[in-house]
Amino acid sequence: MTATLAPTPVAARQPRHRRSAKPLHHIAFFGLLVGTAVLYLWNLTATGYGNDFYAAATQAASQSWKALLFGSLDPGNTITVDKPPAFLWVSGLFAKVFGFSSWTVLAPQALEGVAAVALLYATVKRTSGPTAALFAGVAFALTPVATLMFRFNLPDALLVLLMVAAAYCTVRALEKASPFWLALAGTAIGFGFLTKMMQAFLVLPALALAYLIAAPTSLPRRLFHLLGAGLAVIVSAGWFIALVELWPSDSRPYIGGSTNDSLWELAIGYNGLGRVFGNSGPGGGGMGGNGNIGFGGETGVGRLFGASMGPEISWLLPAALIGLGAGLWFLRRAPRTDRTRAALVVWGGWTLVTGAVFSFMSGITHPYYTVALAPSIAALVGIAGRELWRGRAHFPARMALTAMVAATGVWGFILLDRTPAWMPWLRWVLLAVTAIAVTALVFGVNGRRWLVGVLAAVALLGTSGYAFATAATTHSGSIPLSGPRSQQAGGMREGVSSSEVVQLLKATDTEWAAATVGAQGAASLQLASGRSVIAIGGWNGSDPAPTLDEFKALVAEGKVRYFVAGGRGGPGGGDSDIAEWVAANFQSTTVGGQTLYDLTAGA
Repeated sequence: MTATLAPTPVAARQPRHRRSAKPLHHIAFFGLLVGTAVLYLWNLTATGYGNDFYAAATQAASQSWKALLFGSLDPGNTITVDKPPAFLWVSGLFAKVFGFSSWTVLAPQALEGVAAVALLYATVKRTSGPTAALFAGVAFALTPVATLMFRFNLPDALLVLLMVAAAYCTVRALEKASPFWLALAGTAIGFGFLTKMMQAFLVLPALALAYLIAAPTSLPRRLFHLLGAGLAVIVSAGWFIALVELWPSDSRPYIGGSTNDSLWELAIGYNGLGRVFGNSGPGGGGMGGNGNIGFGGETGVGRLFGASMGPEISWLLPAALIGLGAGLWFLRRAPRTDRTRAALVVWGGWTLVTGAVFSFMSGITHPYYTVALAPSIAALVGIAGRELWRGRAHFPARMALTAMVAATGVWGFILLDRTPAWMPWLRWVLLAVTAIAVTALVFGVNGRRWLVGVLAAVALLGTSGYAFATAATTHSGSIPLSGPRSQQAGGMREGVSSSEVVQLLKATDTEWAAATVGAQGAASLQLASGRSVIAIGGWNGSDPAPTLDEFKALVAEGKVRYFVAGGRGGPGGGDSDIAEWVAANFQSTTVGGQTLYDLTAGA
């Protein structure tokens, strides 16, 4: 990144990286994948079903092809989850093949994590060589929120895999200005939309800008290729939206979280602009103020470093920002097609745009969303760290590298100090190692082997400690947290079902064993009994599905055996009407501390 390390054309640089690959790098890569798999799969079933809400949808998918297609909460296809179903296609097919269990619910996310680490390694290697790629892969795997999300059943695992895949395809496209690889990148983003909707689009500006700047072809061709990639995004995301909109609404489940049974409205509203500007919509994910640790903390530039999101993602964020700034400055006179600068634009744009949205969005926000930043931060530190290390003989480059190391060590100390009762010695070890590394860099010590090890220790000591603590902790509920902190902060707790009620449900032979208000209680009953349960009103009981008339018709046809009272109803929805109608027309009984109504006894 200095004058003596002038960038060379792509054709001259890329083969050099490939020629320099040694068996040791292949062994290290294999070790990275094995280590990541152990971290993400070890004692995985101790978590149980993780998030019961999505686990119940996986269970339904394993029993019904229609439930698999639409992401229904129950095999009877009353209502869907409040997200698009792509991540449930993976876990649902996994459960169909291997049988429904805690393992088949959680293992797909762990395997997606291993694949994401492998793809990040492959992406960084193409522009910056195997050493930078290895560091990026290790840093990504050991990011606490990544360890959390790849051991838990939320959509974010597949989303991150698809976004890294899009970055890989973009980097491949940059090599020869390939419209094919750029279209594949757009396709990955489209399927990311079918995983967690508009969050997948946050990386699009970075990918498009990098191609627009650095692709080795004329400007008109670059623009034309980007247009084709945009079309690929629309087609790969739009086919499912069109299918849902064209499918007769009376023969498919209600789209949970939407106000008008529309997947498009869900994407634009509750899962789109509502997340950014605070219009939560009917499918809201729990209530909490800005001060609630489970809802991201106060908005602003410091949010990613705060008590809520900081321990999840910010361990290497200061170093990534310093490395990005230094890298772009030292490469300011590089040729337009320079690969290293293009990589910095990809990962830096990803970090800046996604980080800004997470910092200032005022809608429903949870700390684990920050897993979307883990690949880009790890890649930036790996790429910038390698380039600055190569230029360490020059004072400006060495000082930038020193700043990255010092910021990482000091910030890691601060983060560890927030949980003073957990491994209190670790933060002091980190501070001491940081002092050694900074001193060596400032005075130009050339002991490469030992100093590289010290630098790696500074970068990974804090984050790896939190990652291992995360893997050793069981998590459940709707808002899991990483590290040695409480497994859930705020949000909705999973429902609890008495064994007596579960046995009654197991003995039923109706299409739905029971109905209850809200998805948490319904999911708990369904998972425990293995029988279909209607989640009246969806996630928080406020979705208009089923309506009172629809529920009356199901009861009249003898399709629902029990109504379990005590569910959580929302404001002004059909859910409260149904509960009131059941209470007014059927006799209640108490079983295992829960109030039950036998709906086959006659109204």
